[in-house]
Amino acid sequence: MTSFLRDLSLPAVAAGFLAVLVSYAGPLAIFFQAGASAGVSQEMMTSWVWAISLGAAVSGMVLSFWLRAPVVTAWSAPGTALLVTLFPDLSLNEAVGAYFTAAAITLVIGLSGSFDALVRAIPRGVAAGMMAGILFQFGAGAFTAIDGSPALALGMLGAYLLGRRCWPKYSLILLLLTGIGLAVALEGASLAGLRWELATPQLIKPEWSLAATLSLALPLVLVSLSGQFLPGMAILQGAGYRVPARPVLAVTSLASLPMALFGGISIVVAAITAAICAGKDAHEDPKRRYVAGVFNGVFYLVGGLFAGTIVSLFTSLPVAFVAVLAGLALLGAIGGNLAAALEQPKGREAALIAFIVTASGLSLFGLSSALWGVVFGLTAHLVLDGHIALPRARPAADGEKAS
Repeated sequence: MTSFLRDLSLPAVAAGFLAVLVSYAGPLAIFFQAGASAGVSQEMMTSWVWAISLGAAVSGMVLSFWLRAPVVTAWSAPGTALLVTLFPDLSLNEAVGAYFTAAAITLVIGLSGSFDALVRAIPRGVAAGMMAGILFQFGAGAFTAIDGSPALALGMLGAYLLGRRCWPKYSLILLLLTGIGLAVALEGASLAGLRWELATPQLIKPEWSLAATLSLALPLVLVSLSGQFLPGMAILQGAGYRVPARPVLAVTSLASLPMALFGGISIVVAAITAAICAGKDAHEDPKRRYVAGVFNGVFYLVGGLFAGTIVSLFTSLPVAFVAVLAGLALLGAIGGNLAAALEQPKGREAALIAFIVTASGLSLFGLSSALWGVVFGLTAHLVLDGHIALPRARPAADGEKAS
């Protein structure tokens, strides 16, 4: 503890606060869309926010202090996006059962040390194509909202573009504040009902089904490993932190298990906000940046305790606000996954098939489009670029004519 107090600095604390604010300003909006799709009450939505905040708080503080690295954790944003496509056909109890299954699978993978081998077995382009397909509808929703609330949507879009041009690190915060102001001024939203009160968690009984396992649990594991843990660990490695994957996967999975009972989706390593705490803005000395990860957890803890206030804020704002906020916040993730999917000429068609199938919303045999995106993408990869012995066209011999 003495060394922690010696390493404490205002920039690190500010970086931890900014990372939490960015998470609540952007990815949390997807959670509210999932809640609207499931038709859950405001009390249950508060429990969801409490669970994901507490899970991220505990795991982030433990890992950052233990490993002396800014290990920023959060909830699975792509996994949350997947929920929107499954509700209301999937019950909340089945979703909790799938959360348990996904956390258990991730824990086994983490303890076995097979994470790197598993990631190598999944074609990067196929995984990226599936993720881009899941997130695509949110990006599109930001612009279809213009039809119903043109002034609000266009004003938020202008604030986002201005922020990306002038203050890229704070563009989501500017987007959030501008959106709230426009919602009050143009859409008649009222913040009079906002109040500070401690959250009351709601216990949810888990139920297991094969459909939920195949449609939610397995895709959730895939998107968490390939879309969150992989880039999150890469950011830490790029910043010079040689953090082993085994304790990170183990601690986040153990945090996910109890939080699932209160509606919390898988806790994972953050990617976008990890860069805030792992960069020079957190501290010039890399050895002292772990403080940013610890305080990121502290501020998540505060957010979880007052989850009801956060839920009241979002529910008092128009639907178009949440749609635009979520869509614009995910533009970077959509672009990054599309770029990764189409980066290499070899495997491009398979990745494109995974993207199109997932984005199409295909629900064959009651299974989600994300699962079918992987199935079709992997099949295309094996046929086009794998090691299956298939006849290939041979060059025409001398004297032969093309028919």
